[in-house]
This record gives sequence, structure tokens and C-alpha cells, in this order.
Amino acid sequence: MNTENTDDYDVDPVCQMKVSKESKMPPFMFHSRAYHFCADACRKAFMADPEKYLKFKPIKPKGWWGDIWIGLKKQRVAAPPRVIIE
Repeated sequence: MNTENTDDYDVDPVCQMKVSKESKMPPFMFHSRAYHFCADACRKAFMADPEKYLKFKPIKPKGWWGDIWIGLKKQRVAAPPRVIIE
């Protein structure tokens, strides 16, 4: 999902949903920026700990190709060091 903000919509920092900036849910101001939310539960979770939701999260590959990619990365990391016997 594209998480860039535009003039028409914002991205809920809790659930990553696209939210219209004209929604009825009031925005929450944090560090001079207005954050918009899809529901009151997301707004309350953000208000409780904003820093938790503003940390960078790497995008997890999705679908069957994402499962294969994650498996390949685990195999590469978990591979034992090569031993050369002469």
C-alpha cells in the first residue's frame, strides 16, 4: 500500500488505512502535525503512545511470493559458515 499522504487523504498511523481528511473523526495534533484516524479505537491507541506508531516499520512482502522471499532470506541468514578442508 502506498503510505504517502496527499491533499485528499491521510494514512492512519495505527492501521495504515487511507482516511479522508474530511472524515468526521477529529484529528490528533502531535509535534505540530495533524494525524487522521479511521476509528476512535485507532485514535485512542495513538494518543496513548504516539511514538510506538511513528517508528519506521519495514514493509513485509505479501502473498505467495512474499512467503518464498522471507524463506529465502531465513535460509541465507541461518546458513552455517563454509569450511574449507585442504
